[in-house]
Amino acid sequence: MPVAHGLIEELHDVAPDQLPARLAGWTTPKVLRGLVAHWPMVTAARHSATAAVAYLKRFDHGRLPVTATTAAPTEGGRIFYNADMSGFNFRREQIPLRVVLDTLLKYQPDPAPPSIYVASTTLDTFLPGFAADNPLALGVDDPLASIWIGNRSRIAAHQDVPDNLACVAAGRRRVTLFPPDQVGNLYIGPLDFTPAGQAVSLVDFAAPDLTRFPRFADAMAHAQVAELAPGDAVYIPSLWWHHMEGLDAFNVLVNSWWRPVPAWTDAPMNALMLALLAVRPLPPAQRAHWRALFDHYVFDADEATTAHIPAAVRGVLGELDPATAEAVRKVLRLRLER
Repeated sequence: MPVAHGLIEELHDVAPDQLPARLAGWTTPKVLRGLVAHWPMVTAARHSATAAVAYLKRFDHGRLPVTATTAAPTEGGRIFYNADMSGFNFRREQIPLRVVLDTLLKYQPDPAPPSIYVASTTLDTFLPGFAADNPLALGVDDPLASIWIGNRSRIAAHQDVPDNLACVAAGRRRVTLFPPDQVGNLYIGPLDFTPAGQAVSLVDFAAPDLTRFPRFADAMAHAQVAELAPGDAVYIPSLWWHHMEGLDAFNVLVNSWWRPVPAWTDAPMNALMLALLAVRPLPPAQRAHWRALFDHYVFDADEATTAHIPAAVRGVLGELDPATAEAVRKVLRLRLER
């Protein structure tokens, strides 16, 4: 595989109570060594996988099954499409969390086990009390905390709209990050047919085919890499591409997502999908005209954009609020249903 350009910037001096003040100013990735080393979950995991499983079971109320993703040993932990991309190389099952945990322990000595992966499971719903026992204040509004549990895994490079703080609670992780502008070098697959909701890179990072994906070498020249131990955390800014690997036979990750905008704002992906429908088919000259409009009203917008319009009649060009947002959605719904 091509050699990565560099390491993710590391910080060794961020105490948990300092995090809200530091986090607010970050726009690039950071590795936070030992940020959650004080967590009881981390202490249990450092003792053994058996101790970590026993700790997790303390919070499992057992009333809801989790969604477990499983794949054959021949897939080498890669959660991906099948060979012709007509489907996927895994299946999903609804299984009690205790069964998943016990199965992971059973396969721990196996050098080539089936892949078992419980992804993005809401902490407060499935493990109530875990967050209170393993606290981390972010100083952000409405963070969504999730837990990820599994054995060795390789999750294709993808991006998320929210900012992300991912904390390693058990096992070791390797994370490879790329700036958003590397989208053209990562060979991203379909937007609307994905393994887990987000479009992913089609490159196998363990064995990249540079004949089929030659620009991937350029992507790796911009990559930032880190290996994380239990207690470490990584901050992944919005839309940074990230390839995640669970390196041990038992891995637990706890992450929080948040967006620095009110909950009533819309998902940017909706705008992209609509632009694919409405703007991309236009002749090149017309696309250029729309690029100018998007730059003016969206990407380069500032106070001067609407200074010449009385504030009372700026409408959607003015300050948005929940009522304005709902009015815009109503107009869009009517237009899309024509």
